[in-house]
Amino acid sequence: MTLETQIPQPETMHEEEEQFNWRECWYPVCFVQDLPKNRPYSFSLYDEPFVLFRNQNGILVCLTDRCPHRAAKLSDGQIIDGKIECSYHGWQFGLDGECLHIPQLPDDTKIPLNACVKSFTVVESQGLIWVWAGKTATAINQLIPTIADLEKPEFVHTDYMRDLPYDQTYLIENFVDPAHVYISHDGTEGNRASAQPLEMEVSDFSVKGFLGKIRQSRNPDAPWQNLDFIAPNLVHYKLNVIKPGWYAGIALYSIPIGKGKCRLLLRRYRNFMIKKFKSKPRWLEHLRQNKVLEQDLPQILGQQAEIARLGENLNKIYLPLKTSDLLVINYRKWLDNFGSSLPYYQGYLSSKNFGSNDCFHTSENADRFLQHTLVCSSCNQAYRVTNLLKQAFVGAAIALAALAIITDGLSSFILVFAALLSVALAVVAEKLKTHFQYSYTHFEQ
Repeated sequence: MTLETQIPQPETMHEEEEQFNWRECWYPVCFVQDLPKNRPYSFSLYDEPFVLFRNQNGILVCLTDRCPHRAAKLSDGQIIDGKIECSYHGWQFGLDGECLHIPQLPDDTKIPLNACVKSFTVVESQGLIWVWAGKTATAINQLIPTIADLEKPEFVHTDYMRDLPYDQTYLIENFVDPAHVYISHDGTEGNRASAQPLEMEVSDFSVKGFLGKIRQSRNPDAPWQNLDFIAPNLVHYKLNVIKPGWYAGIALYSIPIGKGKCRLLLRRYRNFMIKKFKSKPRWLEHLRQNKVLEQDLPQILGQQAEIARLGENLNKIYLPLKTSDLLVINYRKWLDNFGSSLPYYQGYLSSKNFGSNDCFHTSENADRFLQHTLVCSSCNQAYRVTNLLKQAFVGAAIALAALAIITDGLSSFILVFAALLSVALAVVAEKLKTHFQYSYTHFEQ
């Protein structure tokens, strides 16, 4: 057995590189297609509340989600003529957070200068919305972690977003752990019969992240696959597929919503079998992806709660293997080396403000409807359409049954058959609707 002591230690960084400024970087908020068009959109970063909206010219605006009047949430308000209006007293704010209207202020009185909301730089890039958490003057668009293949016309992609009831560090740890896929995701992404030692390599370990390579050890012809961590919120798989020239990738973006909460923005892309890839409805692919995320959800929640209960650093708890956990330990050690400025984190040898398990969530909080369907434009629409269809089929069944009662002969039999068919279709619609509401374990109980 190859234990943690044989895992290479990252080189010590220069003193000036030992700080990662979590404010001075970009965070992915949502996919452009999932941003509501005519209402505010709330999100949080390390428990700090933000609100997004578009003004009358379609320009994205990001403000602190707090009215300076009495601290009400601006995201509970509405958009009027490109301005966001607080629903409590009607104060309105514009592009830069400047207060433009206070209904209760006399006409001859100027709006106080401090009646403003802090604004943040927000941009669209490769179909995602990115927010710079620091000062606007320091925002550099070139620092957005773009993926070159997504700029090529021969590549197509599909997107998925979900809020998860565990800390971002556990999500990223899970992403850089390809060994668990064979077991945890048996039947979806993996096959437990293929579980084996993996060859792993790490290079370019720095404040920017690290580059990883993985390969199956029992297949001498298996190609190396790239698995990179781009700090602080992207894990990127670049996969060599069966045929030369065929490539696929998985971009796993994430944002730390708060302690014990994070958001995943997953993008799969490829340059082969494009028609089949594009023909699958987005909501149907999301039903499969929901199951994948829920397969190891209990394990991650249990892991997080137990580590919080023990209150020790991970080097006292984990027993890692070089042939499965090399990237996991390097990620945790990246937090040791560069994470001291983060509001909280759990490294391998250190931690900061991670607290007790009181702030962490249980499987009862794993609500597919709240965490995915409500924030996904495709699944939200599919859910509403399915619900309307169910109601329509139920109504049709009742009407047809009533007609059958007052009709004689062959027509009565036809109406009864049509009523039964409507009932069957209503049952199918209801069953499909539940897949937008409940985790896959609900259907296996």
